[in-house]
Amino acid sequence: MTRPSKHILRLLQWGRTLARHGALRGIENDPNTPAQVKRLARIARFGTRQPRVPDYAAAFREIGPAAIKLGQSLATRPDLVGDEAARNLLSLQDSLPPVPYPEIEAEIARSFERPVTDIYAEIDPVPVGSASIAQVHRAVTTEGREVAIKVLRPGIRERLAKDIATYEWAAAHLEALGGEAQRLRPRLTIANFKRWTNSEVDLRREAASASELAEGMRGFEGYCIPSIDWDRTNGRVMTIEWIDGIKISDVEALKAAGHDLPALARRLVLAFLTQAISAGFFHADMHQGNLFVRPDGTIVAIDFGIMGRIDRRARQWLAEILYGLTTGNYRRVAEIHFEAQYVPSYHSVEEFATALRAVGEPMRGKPVSELSVGQMLDGLFAITRDFDMQTQPHLLLLQKTMVMVEGIATQLHPEINMWDVSAPYVRSWIRDELGPEAALADRIRNDFETLLRIPELIRRIEDRYPPRGGAPEPPPLPLIELIWERRRPGASRWAGYVGAALAGGLLVWAGSLAGMLG
Repeated sequence: MTRPSKHILRLLQWGRTLARHGALRGIENDPNTPAQVKRLARIARFGTRQPRVPDYAAAFREIGPAAIKLGQSLATRPDLVGDEAARNLLSLQDSLPPVPYPEIEAEIARSFERPVTDIYAEIDPVPVGSASIAQVHRAVTTEGREVAIKVLRPGIRERLAKDIATYEWAAAHLEALGGEAQRLRPRLTIANFKRWTNSEVDLRREAASASELAEGMRGFEGYCIPSIDWDRTNGRVMTIEWIDGIKISDVEALKAAGHDLPALARRLVLAFLTQAISAGFFHADMHQGNLFVRPDGTIVAIDFGIMGRIDRRARQWLAEILYGLTTGNYRRVAEIHFEAQYVPSYHSVEEFATALRAVGEPMRGKPVSELSVGQMLDGLFAITRDFDMQTQPHLLLLQKTMVMVEGIATQLHPEINMWDVSAPYVRSWIRDELGPEAALADRIRNDFETLLRIPELIRRIEDRYPPRGGAPEPPPLPLIELIWERRRPGASRWAGYVGAALAGGLLVWAGSLAGMLG
């Protein structure tokens, strides 16, 4: 277990970096920032030269890979980091200088425990991509197939583990302050971030995600997932089919190739809805660098390190919320929030419906070029505080992906109306999944499953309350304090030192979370 002094030292270094980029200024002006954190933020930036305009993205890049990933996650949390910081963090690109090829080749050989020449006939030493966690090289297998090799940066797992441990430590102390810090649930935010990051540093899981997504999208025309070469994939190396196509961000090249851009935009939106609502498993890193268009118009997705999953009940709520917003049924949207316990029951459904109307009504019937899903999410965040809505971590990736998809669709077709594209699909899904036939089928299935559980339930009752007879039940035993659990006489003397350590930790966490509350 890492000592508090280690966490404090790391947080101090990160906080000073954020201060140099002006990223601590907003924390002092936010009325919701705890007073203790404001004071510590002022101390953290003491003696630094700060730019007039804060640059949160530059600060996170300078801190390192874990901070880059955290910053990208926080870019979708204007409720937590503020609108200014969220907009700035959206520009945070996950790119670092490449690792020298000899180190990459040694990593591949070490992971497979045999020479690289036994596995690949050729590897281009110049990477086609170099991100914070891994880099990608083009290669040819010994059978002559063109592939892409994704290789983890040497030592990245250990570095991420250390940094995330400090995030956890600092989030726990921040949340312990109560009030707004507790409502925003920073510990759960970091817990989800840790889970996503751990998935990214095990390339077998990324390969499995690609395989599962390909299976789920098999019936969707015009959207493709590259195939995995399982014989050349392990925890540190993944080999995947090479994709030739135009980046979806290169609009001029797509036009020159004769692609139908409005059709591509609509297909991208529907592909996302199919993944999120129908399958409950979606590609959660759909930025412009991870989507290509083949000559036949097929959209190809790559990089499956971050995937989102939503259970069936949450998908039903999501579909009804989207449909309610598109049709103006704000009362039903409000009821769903109460049914899902997103809003505490002591609030008024009617008042919440009115607040939702204020957010949704200005957006109906207008193209994304005028109003957007991203703006709608900002509006929803603005009312969460008034209705004591806690952060829902399981929806964070979904929200982030919705903003990404909207941005790409708008670039392809500025006049696209996300609601008009989404409404027919969502209406059809609701009819199939929530209509009378579906409700009857669900009831029959649930009742049948209950009947099957009855024998096991009886056995558990008998185990808990066995027939009388046999050995008597032992009497309750007294609790005995073990010697190594006793409080030492000088324990109270150390309380001051512990308090000082916690204060130092909060100081630097205020720095590292400056973007969060800016």
